[in-house]
Amino acid sequence: MIFQRSLQRELNYTAGAIFLVLMTVMLTTMMIRILGFAASGRTDPRDVLVLIGLAVIGYLAVILIVTLFVSILFVLTRWYKDSEMVVWFAAGLSITDFVKPVLRFALPFIGVIALCALFGWPWANEQSNLLQQRFEQRSDVSMIAAGQFRESTANQRVFFVESVNANATKVHNVFVSSTESGKVSVVVSKDGQIETKPNGDRFIVLEKGRRYDGVPGQPGYRIMEFERYAVKIENNAAPMQTDNAPAKGVSTLTLLRVFTPQYQGELVWRIGLPLLALNLVLLAIPLAYQNPRHGRAINLIIAVLVYLSYTNLLSLSQAWVAQRTLPLALGVWLLHAVAMGAILSMYWRRLRFKPLISPALQAAFFRPFARKERE
Repeated sequence: MIFQRSLQRELNYTAGAIFLVLMTVMLTTMMIRILGFAASGRTDPRDVLVLIGLAVIGYLAVILIVTLFVSILFVLTRWYKDSEMVVWFAAGLSITDFVKPVLRFALPFIGVIALCALFGWPWANEQSNLLQQRFEQRSDVSMIAAGQFRESTANQRVFFVESVNANATKVHNVFVSSTESGKVSVVVSKDGQIETKPNGDRFIVLEKGRRYDGVPGQPGYRIMEFERYAVKIENNAAPMQTDNAPAKGVSTLTLLRVFTPQYQGELVWRIGLPLLALNLVLLAIPLAYQNPRHGRAINLIIAVLVYLSYTNLLSLSQAWVAQRTLPLALGVWLLHAVAMGAILSMYWRRLRFKPLISPALQAAFFRPFARKERE
């Protein structure tokens, strides 16, 4: 009981600290990225907070996987470093006695990871896609901002207005540049207003301005002056099409009903995340072993390489299933079965008091890292 309470307490504290650090890094990264999209006109600035929240929900499963793996590895590595593991082994415990308390700690996390992977991930991606589609279908006039050049959704028009009234219905000192079939048209106007027709079409009506038409590099330009000039900026609103939504935004139930290759590949990824978490939890126990006289660099380097290799192989399995190179059944369990076999062999070596990596290999590849840590 003392052993289990001590292990549970340290795992809880360490996991909480690591989760906060990872969440802070993730929020900072996503905030910078989404604010960059908003500043470049690729995302509606009003949706920034919503998109950040959806990104957190979408990547929560990955954050929890890393939290589990790193927290277990850190706690057990410290126990080896401070010779606490010697005390527990002298009391009659073996490395397999750590499996039960570690799994008791990890199973709630794995349950949350499964829920996030099967339901949270597709829902967050679906909502992000809907927000992106809504922003891409916005009218040209919704992009107009006083004192800023803005490009239209079709990349054929550039708007600039000096000022806009409070209701966003009238603009002053307007510049509009459009390109069509290699011909450039530039319209400048002193004033303008937005009008909506009964059928729902919207126009921006410019007053007292000029229009310049011509082909770049050729001298033949046509200049026209006008009292009123109407530019169509938005057709009658049409419902958004979501039938061709990416597989990331499709619900898991739909993936199970519609067996297209792309959907099968996405299913491999979603089912693989909780299995990945379980294998990494079991792997962290024998991987945490180290000689107290050596540094932690070897364990951390191996842990990073193992995590990156495992996730990349899972992505590769997803791609192979989506390309029909690998059957769905093999794509779901083959990688995790091989990983479980490797983990069991590591337990067997630790029970026989054999190092996971031969001393010669450690000396050849990891001695520089250990020397730097000692310095």
